[in-house]
Amino acid sequence: MLAPHLAGRRIVSATFNSRFVTPGDRRKLASRIQGRTIGAVRRRGKFIVISLDAGTLAVHLGMTGKLLLDGARSEYTHAVFTLDEGILLYDDIRQFGRIEWSEQMPRRVARLGPEPLEIGLEDFCARLRRHKARVKPLLLNQTFLAGLGNIYVDETLFSAGVHPLAIASRLKAERAARIYQAMRDVLKLAIEHRGSSVSDYVDARGERGGFQLLHRVYGREGEPCVACGAPVKRIVVAQRGTHYCPKCQSR
Repeated sequence: MLAPHLAGRRIVSATFNSRFVTPGDRRKLASRIQGRTIGAVRRRGKFIVISLDAGTLAVHLGMTGKLLLDGARSEYTHAVFTLDEGILLYDDIRQFGRIEWSEQMPRRVARLGPEPLEIGLEDFCARLRRHKARVKPLLLNQTFLAGLGNIYVDETLFSAGVHPLAIASRLKAERAARIYQAMRDVLKLAIEHRGSSVSDYVDARGERGGFQLLHRVYGREGEPCVACGAPVKRIVVAQRGTHYCPKCQSR
């Protein structure tokens, strides 16, 4: 949504007011991007990467961050980009997000693993075989794969019929392939439905996504499994709430 509205726009000015979202010298950050033209806007993992004619802005929304086109300012607005046409706001209640500038690709972005919609099946399976970790925390590891979050890992493993505590290196080829295909299917469907608005997430126009209406296990603790009717269970894996069907994902 952002790309067609931001590409080619010039940043007339920028203001920042959060030491958490924009740590360091905020005036220096504003001066670095003032007058710069936006080239391209793309996603890399969970980051929104905005290429300028000098340097790169990387935005991570954290838990509650929002980038809003021509939105209304609020007490949670922590960055304002005034463009030659329109305004881009960054709102964040909990201030876990980050906005950073660098001459090249920021280190946090450069160290990410491959994209789940770009990696090939053979490479994905080989990467799984190299790790003795539990499969859920491995899929959440952004250096293993970039962009998978808690919701999408739970939905992927359910669709693949794999228990979240399964050991990655012990997965047979057929099960690894099921995870690969389920991951791609879940992400494509989520993108089609504009993401999951479980709590705070909205898109650049302030509108909620719709994929939460299609969740098959995430957030459905105690409800009957959509496939077999067994109650969906919730456990904690790697400090993350994890939802699965004990019957469909028994191993």
